[in-house]
Amino acid sequence: MKLNDIAKLLNASIITCEDKIDNIEVDFVGAADLMSEVLAFTKENSVLLTGLTTPQVIRTAQMVELSAIIFVRGKMPLEETINLSKATKIPLLVTNELLYTSCGKLYEKGLKNC
Repeated sequence: MKLNDIAKLLNASIITCEDKIDNIEVDFVGAADLMSEVLAFTKENSVLLTGLTTPQVIRTAQMVELSAIIFVRGKMPLEETINLSKATKIPLLVTNELLYTSCGKLYEKGLKNC
């Protein structure tokens, strides 16, 4: 599924790297607020759903080569996180959906869990 289709499905706003979302293919979804779990269980071509908005989420995304990060519950990332996202070219999106609901919608569309 393309990242832009995920954004539409979750009614998500694009915070950074808008020019990239049409070209990113996502096969897996992970949901976590503990970055140790992301490090342990993430697969290639994955998007992370999280409520954690600190720069740590970008650093973790770099290490496991996440395709994008979607913040749930309308949580906006810190300015430092946004700047780091731009520097690393990892797209950030935000949705008002709950984590549970977001996962359910993506599962329903055939995306697999990490």
